[in-house]
Amino acid sequence: MGKYLTIVLSVLVAITFFAASDGVIQQADIQIQEWEVPWEESRPRDPYVAPDGDIWFVGQRTHYVAEFDPETEEFRKIDLEDGAGPHTVVVDDMGNPWYAGNRANHIGKIDPETGEITKYMMPDDNSARDPHTMTFDESGNIWFTSQGANSIGYFDVETEEEKIIKVPTPRARPYGIIMDKDMVTPWIVLFGTNKLATVDPETMNLKEIELPSEETRPRRLAQTSDGVIWYGDYSRGYIGSYDPANGEANEWEMPSGENSRPYAVTVDDKDRVWLVETGVDPNMFVGFDTKAKEFVASEAVPSGGGTVRHMVFDASTNSIWFGTDTNYLGRAQLD
Repeated sequence: MGKYLTIVLSVLVAITFFAASDGVIQQADIQIQEWEVPWEESRPRDPYVAPDGDIWFVGQRTHYVAEFDPETEEFRKIDLEDGAGPHTVVVDDMGNPWYAGNRANHIGKIDPETGEITKYMMPDDNSARDPHTMTFDESGNIWFTSQGANSIGYFDVETEEEKIIKVPTPRARPYGIIMDKDMVTPWIVLFGTNKLATVDPETMNLKEIELPSEETRPRRLAQTSDGVIWYGDYSRGYIGSYDPANGEANEWEMPSGENSRPYAVTVDDKDRVWLVETGVDPNMFVGFDTKAKEFVASEAVPSGGGTVRHMVFDASTNSIWFGTDTNYLGRAQLD
């Protein structure tokens, strides 16, 4: 278990928008602040807001799970085994962090008081060898993707049993995952294809949904209050939508066009979808109003970003947390 560290370096950019150089009509006020993570070149990523308001994230390159207190600006580090390659962390209602041991074939649970780790190994047949991104359902059980193993997993936290669902399309690369607004049904992007997927939690049957363009490669996704699924098309530079109610699909070109490579995606409580364009330097933090169907913000990530891979909206503070390959933990305070 690591000790708390106080960070002295942070970057704050206050933005009041009228017009941007990329032509986006700015209608949102944002404050982007970043804190340099004290462990060098660790690739801090996939932050998660715990019930107490602290932010947990993983260091993929140097194998740790960490906690950040936004009030004191202190970091705490919990070391994992060498080679764990943690990809994602989520925190349950009891405050226990769970991480995906992406390179070590397991899901881990951490006691936040002692730092003790309990590992739950995935099947020996490699059917879920690389747990990737995770999310909780309404019962506190975990759904997760395995990109290389080409599968979707379900882990019952009480019975400690997993169910693995193979994706029919070869090399589909299941990647981002969220729960439907009912908190029962998972939605997944299949990054190696032009498809979304969902799983019936009763039958465990997987359904693939083909998007209109064969070149589309969705990477992360979010859902607005009307049930529509939104995703970033990493290969073509679009934000796309799919309505499960009627099967309608639409898309809008990102401000940076085909070079934008939208990666991290989330949605706020005003049904604005936020994406980060990672194909440009610096990365651009972009907002899209899903009701007006227009971009309402586009601003550079102060540290450059490198690549912003995943982010999460915190409704209690109206802010978005993200990690950067430039070794920062960031917060975008929304209006």
